[in-house]
Amino acid sequence: MTLKERLIRLIETGGPIPVSTYMQLALHDRQDGYYATRPGLGRDFITAPETSQVFGELLGLWAVHEWQAMGSPDAFCLVEIGPGRGVLMQDALRMAFVAGGKPFADAMQLVLVEASPALRDVQVERLAIYEPQFAEQASEVPDLPTIILANEYLDCLPARQFRRDGEEWHECVVGLDTDGALAFGLAADGRAAPEGAAKSAPCVEVQTGLDILIAELATRAANGAPVHALFIDYGPADAAPGDSLRAFKDGVQVSPLHAPGETDLTVDVDFGRLKRLAESAGLDVTGPVPQGMFLLGLGAQARLNQLVKANEDDGDVIFSAAQRLIDPKDMGERFKAICISSKGLPKPAGF
Repeated sequence: MTLKERLIRLIETGGPIPVSTYMQLALHDRQDGYYATRPGLGRDFITAPETSQVFGELLGLWAVHEWQAMGSPDAFCLVEIGPGRGVLMQDALRMAFVAGGKPFADAMQLVLVEASPALRDVQVERLAIYEPQFAEQASEVPDLPTIILANEYLDCLPARQFRRDGEEWHECVVGLDTDGALAFGLAADGRAAPEGAAKSAPCVEVQTGLDILIAELATRAANGAPVHALFIDYGPADAAPGDSLRAFKDGVQVSPLHAPGETDLTVDVDFGRLKRLAESAGLDVTGPVPQGMFLLGLGAQARLNQLVKANEDDGDVIFSAAQRLIDPKDMGERFKAICISSKGLPKPAGF
């Protein structure tokens, strides 16, 4: 039985399910979920590390800088949440081991937060020399000083959707149409306006996973282990997203209900809410700032010039790929960088 057939059976038995539940099952179902069975990096979607090595290299330099700013602890965890095919971390550590030298390498414990067996196999193959440990959740990371990298992770957290109907708000659900096919609808019960809903907004999305993430970071900080967590993703800097749920298959946008488990589902990140949650939990927040500005602040232009000079035959290709990361008309403005930190740490680099 396919995941789509299982979802139809579930709805026939218990009624419509929230959009967030549909996202959770479509992406993370252990038997047929997208990330568990057929993650399509490089086919369904292209991430920044896959676009240019400059991205991962600069984050490696960033990690060394923040480790040194923490006082160069003798043992620390370098964590990536949602490491994909391991390309970002491979580029990051290649540069970090040069910049931080043996002290950084000896102190580092690499932890990859990854629930997908399919992706873990790829990550082990690419990063074996760094002896990675694996965790299914950030809360499982050892209680040490911690530097976290997470690129395009937040957009995969399931979102509840609420739509205005007159003076009431109703949660968006996935049910069945008259032909028995999956279809979007509204829950019958009305409710008050969800958090962050503007008076004129017809639809608002709320990612409850952000609350859990911030709680985990706050607990880690409260236990005395300093933490810098860098998140890079797309979404508005200071407004709640509306209806941003979309799906991609083979590089083409398709209906989110088209083929659950076979397409990548994504939503915009509410950076404003993420910042409010972190500050309310007693954490320091730097950003969000546009990705292009952040990478330029880390030395993207200088590193690009080095690569072009060392690879003159491929200079145009290298330049065009890296330019995508910083160009405001491409990824440079739409993607944002935000750092959430323990109280009292120096301001992170790049901001």
